[in-house]
Amino acid sequence: MNNSWIAEIWSLAGLLLVAFILGLVFGHVSLFMLVATLGYLGWTFYNLYHLRRWLAIGRKYHPPDSFGIWGDIFTEIFRLQRRNKKRQKRLVKLLGRFRETTEAMPDGVVVMQASGVIEWWNEAGGRLLDLKYPQDVGQRLTNLIRNPEFLSFIENNNRHEVLNFAAPADKNKIIAVQLTPYGMDQSLLIVRDVTILQRVEQIRRDFVANISHELRTPLTVMSGFLETLTGDDTITDKNLRRSLELMKQQSKRMYRLVEDLMLLSKLENEQRPVKHEVVAVPQLLTTLREEAMIISGDRNHQITLDVDLDLYLYGDSKELDSAFSNLVINAVNYTPTGGAINIRWYQDDTGAHLSVSDTGIGIPPHHLSRITERFYRVDVARSRETGGSGLGLAIVKHALGRHAAHLRIDSEVGRGSTFICDFPPEAMVNKSEAREAI
Repeated sequence: MNNSWIAEIWSLAGLLLVAFILGLVFGHVSLFMLVATLGYLGWTFYNLYHLRRWLAIGRKYHPPDSFGIWGDIFTEIFRLQRRNKKRQKRLVKLLGRFRETTEAMPDGVVVMQASGVIEWWNEAGGRLLDLKYPQDVGQRLTNLIRNPEFLSFIENNNRHEVLNFAAPADKNKIIAVQLTPYGMDQSLLIVRDVTILQRVEQIRRDFVANISHELRTPLTVMSGFLETLTGDDTITDKNLRRSLELMKQQSKRMYRLVEDLMLLSKLENEQRPVKHEVVAVPQLLTTLREEAMIISGDRNHQITLDVDLDLYLYGDSKELDSAFSNLVINAVNYTPTGGAINIRWYQDDTGAHLSVSDTGIGIPPHHLSRITERFYRVDVARSRETGGSGLGLAIVKHALGRHAAHLRIDSEVGRGSTFICDFPPEAMVNKSEAREAI
């Protein structure tokens, strides 16, 4: 209890004591006590009236004059009001700076409630999403942008996804949107014009596809002639035969690179949905294991296979075969002589999974985020030695993406790597159901 309350209690006690003494002197103790009590209540209601009137009039007026506990209350409220006023000024300045900053940004920013109701946007956001002020404030964004993909994107509220679609105001522009929940039931929508990036990416894909196609024919001719020359027994010069063998090896390597480029271009540019055919994954993996044993040769890798024989997939058999074979062949190429490779095909509550584990050289952690990029190599010298093109994991990534699957990588330098392909439950099909479908 602070000093103000103690003083107030002593004042009330003193008032009642004086009233009691006067009551004894005049012989009316109850009357004097009642008058003192009513006087104190009247003083209290008088101050309550002025407090209510002061708060109703506004903060710009000074507090009423009083003393005792009421004087302290008025003073404390006045100080609190001044502190709140200073805090509001700081918040207004911060809000002004935020708006100035967002207005200067080339990216659009839209502030929404969790329900999708628009609260505010910057100039770029209004331009890219075709928002009109003030009529669109308080509207649901999904009511203004009638796009099924965008509607699903907002409803899912996934902060890790980025959606690309045609801008509402200009169908020739491509915008990328990303949703970030924050604060108390609010969301921040970031909008970016990616038209140029999309065009550059498309030009790059077209160039790779065209140049790969153009290189294929002359490489086929060169490989054919080199095959003929290396098989000609009339050529006895050792240096010449060695040169021809090297040329033959390198032409084959270039041909494999062109084939990989063409496959990757096909996966990137494929607009049609993936085939919905039944893929017998256990048989596919059995064949891949046999091929891996042949490639292993004298290196004597221990290649084990653990598969669920009843677990099949819906998808494109050629694309899945390409993805799985790249993982298995990589494990063979990057595992030392006598190492172990385990291929596992199984299911759990989250879906179907292919796991390819090896006891190879492993991958340093800082490479893992870029390992699926085209032509990215952890060890360039080792890749050249094994004939790798740097496209294998990029093919795996795109092939899995077309099947709504994704790739996980767990690796430790010197102890090996594990590549896991995760397929959603809807892609799974039981062997007995697959027979009925066929």
